[in-house]
Amino acid sequence: MNKVSTVSEPPKVAPPSSGQKKHLIMLFLPVVIAVLLLLVPVPAGLEPYAWHFFAIFVGVIVGLVFEPLPGAVIGLTGVVVIALCSQWLLFSPAEIANPKFKMATESFKWAVSGFSNSTVWLIFGAFMFAAGYDKTQFGRRLALILVKYLGRRSLTLGYAITFADLLLAPFTPSNTARSGGTIYPIIANLPPLYGSLPNDPSSRKIGSYLMWVAITAACITSSMFLSALAPNLLALALVKSIVGFDISWGTWFLAFLPLGVLLILTMPLLAYLFYPPEVKINDEVPRWASSELEKLGKLKRNEILLLVFVCFALLMWIFATAWIEPAMAAMLVVVLMLWTGVLNWNDIVSNKPAWNTFAWFATLVALADGLARVGFIAWLGAQGGQLLEGIKPEVAAVMLLVAFFLLHYLFASTTAHTTALLPAVLTVAASIPGINMPVFCLMMCTSLGVMGIITPYGTGPSPIYYGSGYLPTKDYWRLGTIFGFIFLCALMLIGYPWMVMMF
Repeated sequence: MNKVSTVSEPPKVAPPSSGQKKHLIMLFLPVVIAVLLLLVPVPAGLEPYAWHFFAIFVGVIVGLVFEPLPGAVIGLTGVVVIALCSQWLLFSPAEIANPKFKMATESFKWAVSGFSNSTVWLIFGAFMFAAGYDKTQFGRRLALILVKYLGRRSLTLGYAITFADLLLAPFTPSNTARSGGTIYPIIANLPPLYGSLPNDPSSRKIGSYLMWVAITAACITSSMFLSALAPNLLALALVKSIVGFDISWGTWFLAFLPLGVLLILTMPLLAYLFYPPEVKINDEVPRWASSELEKLGKLKRNEILLLVFVCFALLMWIFATAWIEPAMAAMLVVVLMLWTGVLNWNDIVSNKPAWNTFAWFATLVALADGLARVGFIAWLGAQGGQLLEGIKPEVAAVMLLVAFFLLHYLFASTTAHTTALLPAVLTVAASIPGINMPVFCLMMCTSLGVMGIITPYGTGPSPIYYGSGYLPTKDYWRLGTIFGFIFLCALMLIGYPWMVMMF
């Protein structure tokens, strides 16, 4: 009997899925972009090491936009690559030739410089405030109180959502945590009470209106308070580093106050007109909010302590900056929360968003500072100044603001937008004689929040509301264009004259 030899076939390898292919493309795209820029001839008037630094910087920004890996990983990778290749990317030949210059030591100092930045620590401290809101449920209580008393009519319910965000904004540096983590979970319970369901024609009964009001409110309050959006604090550090203008919490607030109050008071009404709910009145919502408040019970000890602590921090940020650094004030309050049990140490070490943001912003601060260090920002400012030469300072300022605002269409992260464009725009403006730089800086910085409305990916909570099932794609883009236009015009026609009066 003949034996038939059998040869085992090699295991079949499944072809990569379209999702895997897309991820690989996104993973290599930042590297490809950086390499292509490294191969481009160095522009006239710029040192080769400065251009090479810029190439790596652009690669980091592309990585932040498409996020094949977490933003902190992208930023840390950029810092490590530049520090390891500092001879060609960070230091000038003159520095290297200095016998007293220790390149390895200086490279490391630059790489970790962002971690000693006070703004980074202020962001971290403010995230701990948000953790206190979440743990004590004080943020949820505030929102439910507003809904209880203003929720009978759809329009007043829109105002309740807006005021809830307004109350939380000064103490919550992440609009994702504030709006997506506190406001959205509450209002997601409201539409079904009206028979308004997601991904259904009934969504227009009221759910669509409420979701649009919520994301719009988050964008307005993010511009209204320095401490309401993490990139605001990054912008503060960049302005101080590049222009030398120090923006305090109070200055920021007063600069945006008239425009902010106007937008807060009119935005729910504008949404009511442009995207009207089908249901105008319902008595169930206040009852639901009242029942939820009963479940929460009386104001608890830790909620009272949290309220006292955040008010104490706010007072220090506004009135005591001459005596105590804002970041140190935040750290003081964090210590008080730990000693009184509002938070425990496990709440600190397990807060992944806080540590992730801490690492992310620290690397971005170092990278942005490196652009100025190698002379790229100064060169870019000179080039931009030449292009705008002969144009009136006021016209040039408006052109730069409009360009800065509209370029947000290219970014899925306000942080990436701030890191990539704000230093260049500030430097260009500083090179134009006659521009009122304090006013220009305030215009740029206070635009960061409101520009997030223009796309479904424009700011942190946007994808949450976009994915709620109540805001169809065509509606979101249409409303984003309308409200983005309104916000930009209001910033130029109301904000600009007011800031000129201040400075």
